[in-house]
Amino acid sequence: MDNLIGKFKQHVVEVSKNPNFIHHDWFVEYHLNFVEKISLELCEKYPEADKSIVLILVWLHDYAKILDFSRQHDVVMFEKGREKLLELGFGKLCVDKVLEYLDLFEKKMEVDLRGAPIEVKIVSSADAASHLIGPFFAIYYKENANKTIPELMESNYNKLKKDWDRKIVLPEIKDAFKERHELFLEQVGDFPEKYL
Repeated sequence: MDNLIGKFKQHVVEVSKNPNFIHHDWFVEYHLNFVEKISLELCEKYPEADKSIVLILVWLHDYAKILDFSRQHDVVMFEKGREKLLELGFGKLCVDKVLEYLDLFEKKMEVDLRGAPIEVKIVSSADAASHLIGPFFAIYYKENANKTIPELMESNYNKLKKDWDRKIVLPEIKDAFKERHELFLEQVGDFPEKYL
């Protein structure tokens, strides 16, 4: 299984380099690698999690976005992940399970992920936490330079809120990232009443 995961990871790394993908010059280094690292740390805390499923989800969760940013929510794009995993040699039962979990992951605004399987909780929490590391929000400003400062701040506030309230469902992440989250909230306009 490790060999298959390695092949899929390498494929995602390669397709992420496509200059037509808006995030091509940073996405693997400053997002997917962070999601993988945090997910693996969480797997140590939750040994009941299927680490293989977690790793496949890490490298699959943004696959549609990488292939076609404008159509990332189309069912056709979702199926491209299935096709690639099967083509690489993953078993049908494994692929079905991963895609069921990915579908649940994507329904974060409709479903309370605290009741999801541990693998979904791990990758969802790691994905949201990764946004609080490195240049993620600074890059958003760069890539959306056509927006006004208030528009950028509002968009990032909404992302921070969605991540914190809907995607981060493991207490270890809430504890470890609380101060980072508060700092980023302040940067997007949630100012404290007092500073001293």
